Amino acid sequence: MRTRTILGGVLILLVIGAGGWYASLDKETRGLIAALPTNSEVLSWSQRTRDAAFRAMDRMPILAKAAVITPSPTPLELPIGAPLAVPGLDDYMASQRTAGLVIIQDGQVRVERYGLDFDAEGRWTSFSVAKSFTSTLVGAAIQDGYIRSLEDQVSDYLPGLQGSAYDEVSIRQLLTMSSGVQWNEDYEDPNSDVAQFNNAQPEPGMDATVSYMRRLPRAHPPGEVWHYNTGETNLIGVLVSTVTGRSLAEYLEERIWHPAGMASQATWLQGQSGHEIAGCCIQASTRDFARFGLFVLANGQVGGRAIVPANWFDEAIQKQKDIGSPGRGYGFQWWTYDSGAVAAQGIFGQGIFIDPARRLVIATHSNWTRANLGPEPAAREAFYAQVQALLDAEAAVTTAE
Repeated sequence: MRTRTILGGVLILLVIGAGGWYASLDKETRGLIAALPTNSEVLSWSQRTRDAAFRAMDRMPILAKAAVITPSPTPLELPIGAPLAVPGLDDYMASQRTAGLVIIQDGQVRVERYGLDFDAEGRWTSFSVAKSFTSTLVGAAIQDGYIRSLEDQVSDYLPGLQGSAYDEVSIRQLLTMSSGVQWNEDYEDPNSDVAQFNNAQPEPGMDATVSYMRRLPRAHPPGEVWHYNTGETNLIGVLVSTVTGRSLAEYLEERIWHPAGMASQATWLQGQSGHEIAGCCIQASTRDFARFGLFVLANGQVGGRAIVPANWFDEAIQKQKDIGSPGRGYGFQWWTYDSGAVAAQGIFGQGIFIDPARRLVIATHSNWTRANLGPEPAAREAFYAQVQALLDAEAAVTTAE
């Protein structure tokens, strides 16, 4: 089965102009970017273009504006631990085309490496890693009293959906991508929903996401079939913004980015209706990706303060739906492993891998040769297993001593 970790419904429209970042590029790279058609979609970009663009999606003069998320006033320190020797690491990073790799175990940085002329200060785009941030904001909205229950129907909170297939769909079913509403996420089909979604003309006075999603028919009874649907992640984002009265970027900054001690500025690209694109496109440092992993390991608790309900991650990062792939599943916008590990994943190799049993977080920014096919996904899974085995061997030696 082909795992869907795709940039959802976002056609990045480039209009290249002058600017400090653009002017600093070498002539060849500037030529590659300037040659893109104005409606170019990320999957059609050359590798060199992606190398340049992924680190600057929020600083290029693109149609989608970016909301700023400010650094925490109290950054979480990441102490350096004993270096973890990973055989073949240089070859692995080269084959993955890794821009940033941070491995934290038991709260200490064991590996931190960069490539592609990227560094610890830079921001790299997230693609669908953003989905796991968005789902966590649902937990914060429950904790803050804005959402009563995951069993509530989504149309209770978004009246524009009333009278549609979403009348029967709960917030839980949105989170687990099991609404049963018909959706086509085939990026090779120009008539698919994911291809048409971002360019559809909204009904007057209605949010663009709600306007599109309310027209979709039902394919299955709610809750019975898992089907990857980025449009619904964007719908979750509209719901959170509506009930909180804040943009996703503002709410993320207030409830997660600042409390969890993120040290660097981040940005979140916005869609045509002004909402942040909930299924995609948070630009952040690799270290702050890792800090989010630590936030999850801490069960959403910061200094004794609960950001999400006490049982939130007991459900969110556990298998809620079978996806037809042995040993894997889907939680609340998280990819789960039967081993108890969990991952946020985005196309071209973005990821946050979290293994609670080993107190392990592996954050990566990359530019794979293909979006989610080719040899890189399996090689990354093997790398995760390699790191786990190294830590187990290390623990065995410590125990023996």
